[in-house]
Amino acid sequence: MSKILYVEDNDDNVFMMTTRLRRMGYDVVVARDGVEGVEMAKEAAPDLVLMDLELPELDGWEATRRLKSAPETAAIPIIVLTAHALQDKLERALANGADDYETKPVRLPSLTAKLARLLPNPGT
Repeated sequence: MSKILYVEDNDDNVFMMTTRLRRMGYDVVVARDGVEGVEMAKEAAPDLVLMDLELPELDGWEATRRLKSAPETAAIPIIVLTAHALQDKLERALANGADDYETKPVRLPSLTAKLARLLPNPGT
């Protein structure tokens, strides 16, 4: 079973996404801000990170950059999530090391395809 770290500060989004991912067979852990997300990625060793870009304490761009620049987390795939599908924001996220992106509201078939491509053991 693949472990996903979901970094998100909105309770409704956390409930909806964790419920869906767990039903798909993923083990999901949640961080509520970018600082906690970076720490949890180092401690929990997830197989993939879903990273919101608009976070308190440390935004998703900087959290992604830190994860990709740290030797112990650099290989973890990161999919950034944003409600703002502006090309410059997406390019900035990819430049900071994100492996892919998904716009909110998340389209589950699209996200599922990305998870299958990036994870060694996709959900059931």
